[in-house]
Amino acid sequence: MPHLQVNGEAVEVSEAGWLEDCRVWNEEIAKAIAQAEGVTLTDEHWDVIREARAYFEEYGLVAEQRIFMKLMKEKFGPDRATQQYLYQLFPHGPLKQGNKIAGLPRPKGCS
Repeated sequence: MPHLQVNGEAVEVSEAGWLEDCRVWNEEIAKAIAQAEGVTLTDEHWDVIREARAYFEEYGLVAEQRIFMKLMKEKFGPDRATQQYLYQLFPHGPLKQGNKIAGLPRPKGCS
């Protein structure tokens, strides 16, 4: 099983780099996954990551894109709830890349 090195410790990930156990996630792991994905995390990235994690913690599942966009609009306004905005942050897709960095399970349909 592949590993990601975080602060000298091995964290198990899938072949595609998704955390095997989302319960071990922390911000240092997020930074390591983001680095592997070529993403430099900003405050805006962290807002998206925290919203995705909050939804998962409350409902036990990853938010569908339509639902997530609505949550972002309610919390941060319409300018931060567009496809264009989210793809600027996560070029490989807010659901795929954003959730991967957030340490959440792989959404259905994401390879």
